[in-house]
Amino acid sequence: MRKPRVFLISLLGAALLTMSGVAAWWRYRITPLPFSTHSPLPVPVMEDGAVTVVMPNGNLVGMVGEYSDELTAYLRLQYLKSLKALSGNEVLIRVLNAGDAPVYQLYVIVPNDIIHSTNHLASLQTEGYIQRFALRSPPTSELKDWKEQTLLFEAAYDRPVHERLLQLPRDQLTSSVARFILFKIRTDDRARLQLIPANKVLSPEESLKFAADMIDVAKFYDIPLSMLLGIGAMENNFIDVRGDLKHAVWKRHAQPGDIVLKRRGRRVLVSNYSQGPWQITRETLRYAHALFLQGTRDYSQLPERLRPPKKLDLNNVSIHVLTTYAGLLLAKLLDDFNGDESKAIGAYNGGYGNPNMKYAEGAHLVATYAHRVLALAEQRKGVNIEETPLKVTSAKDGEMPAG
Repeated sequence: MRKPRVFLISLLGAALLTMSGVAAWWRYRITPLPFSTHSPLPVPVMEDGAVTVVMPNGNLVGMVGEYSDELTAYLRLQYLKSLKALSGNEVLIRVLNAGDAPVYQLYVIVPNDIIHSTNHLASLQTEGYIQRFALRSPPTSELKDWKEQTLLFEAAYDRPVHERLLQLPRDQLTSSVARFILFKIRTDDRARLQLIPANKVLSPEESLKFAADMIDVAKFYDIPLSMLLGIGAMENNFIDVRGDLKHAVWKRHAQPGDIVLKRRGRRVLVSNYSQGPWQITRETLRYAHALFLQGTRDYSQLPERLRPPKKLDLNNVSIHVLTTYAGLLLAKLLDDFNGDESKAIGAYNGGYGNPNMKYAEGAHLVATYAHRVLALAEQRKGVNIEETPLKVTSAKDGEMPAG
């Protein structure tokens, strides 16, 4: 009868051993992290045999810009929407009330694939389209609010204006024009890809002085400021570098300051490159200076830096005086074409005998856009943050863009 007893004791011992093992496992086991579809952390997903990393709520955006003034934010918003590299992405604006002034953040909705979207945004940063980016995964309700805010924001700038830019308050107009100039320079391919010297990219302070020059010249010659904005954008995006370096013309004889390339009999071939933000050729500068000397206008009304010297030095013309010459040429062209802005702008580029009307069309589009945006930006400076459905306002007077 010992065998049943031995078996029973053995069975009881095995049970006790098993229970002690279970107790030990329960005490020292590693509890797995709880899984939730609402987790803010990215999760790996297997799709078509490949692992992707996604956000559980399905929303992924890249913050690609943050600005302290409304005008720069709007210009950047439209710029990003126009990029071919972002043709399949929706661009949104978010307005935050941070202290005394709002902050404007730009977002790009990207595919819910962290690795792919990071590579895409990184390539935009490398190519200079954006300065930096940060991935975020906002709740669907918040994303919907940003979309509505963007629609209202764009609608506020999609209205016609009738007043002339020069009728707007001087200080605020100067600040807005300076921001437009900075935007055009910084989004120019040469500046974006750092193909021009850094000192050719205007600082905020330099852009304010340049904007003041344009306003003074437009008032002095009684020409639309929007014409200068359109031509400046079409010619050289307000960048002070030379162009058409190989362009040359034949002349009967050389004049002081000419760069003679070749001689043939009594004629000479001279360099006729264009210079400055207005891309005025050397020979056209001679013509503009002759107009200045023959004119009867009182140039003492202009700031001293804008007054042309009595003697022209083709190799040493300041950006300020070049702006005066550009205004003088436009005033002469408007007079010759009986106020026809399109023909005057076309002749500025193509000459009297062959006005470039395609160029004029492009300059007109830029001028109209600049006129509308700058005028509306000025109007919106009086909008109260708490009363407007957008809850936006402009930056303080004189404050320059942060981005």
